[in-house]
Amino acid sequence: MNEKEPLTFEESMKSLEGLVEKLEKGDVPLEEAISMFQEGMKLSKECHDRLQKVEKQMTEVLSEDGEISTFQVEEES
Repeated sequence: MNEKEPLTFEESMKSLEGLVEKLEKGDVPLEEAISMFQEGMKLSKECHDRLQKVEKQMTEVLSEDGEISTFQVEEES
C-alpha cells in the first residue's frame, strides 16, 4: 500500500487558498460547500499547528555559551 506523503506547508496553504476562492464565488452546491469547508478547516488547523511548532523552535536559540535564550518576535502593525 502506497500512502500519500503529507503536504508541505506551502502546498497546504495553496490548497486552502484554492478552496477559499471557490467558496467565495458562491456557486458551489451546498453539500460540496460543506465538504470543502470541512477540508479547509482541516488544512487551516494543520497550517496553524505547523506555524506554532516553528514559532516554538524559533523562540529557543542557543547563545554562544550554549545556554538557551528566548526572544520575542515582534509583529508588524
